[in-house]
Amino acid sequence: MILKSEGKKRETAKVVVFGNTTRFNGRLKFKDSLCIQGTFKGTIDATGDLIVDKGAVVEADSITVNSLLVYGTVVGAVNAQDRIDMYSGAEVRGDLSAARLRIADGVLFEGQCSMTGVSKDVEIFSRPTEEIKAELQRMNA
Repeated sequence: MILKSEGKKRETAKVVVFGNTTRFNGRLKFKDSLCIQGTFKGTIDATGDLIVDKGAVVEADSITVNSLLVYGTVVGAVNAQDRIDMYSGAEVRGDLSAARLRIADGVLFEGQCSMTGVSKDVEIFSRPTEEIKAELQRMNA
């Protein structure tokens, strides 16, 4: 499986898949990536990425992951170190905490969201464009 990130393909990552007939209740811990296509109920405490595929249902007391990509249904509080992406057709019910959040058109989202890891001292709109471009070029070099 190839994960897409910021429009670029990443290297093929280790992804464990819980197929669409899989039903799992309990506590999940994982380090790499997990794609749920079936049903999960319980708690997720992981350092990897979680993908909730179209048609999948995840009902959790809490979800802690590096990033969450939602195409299906997620019910519960989510804490993502990096980002949460919700794609068209996704349903998310619960409070979210992440550094970055993307919500596509056609997503049903009920809950509150808090952004983490954002310095309050950063004001990009007052910086000259040339300074920002130069910094980006240094980062990509």
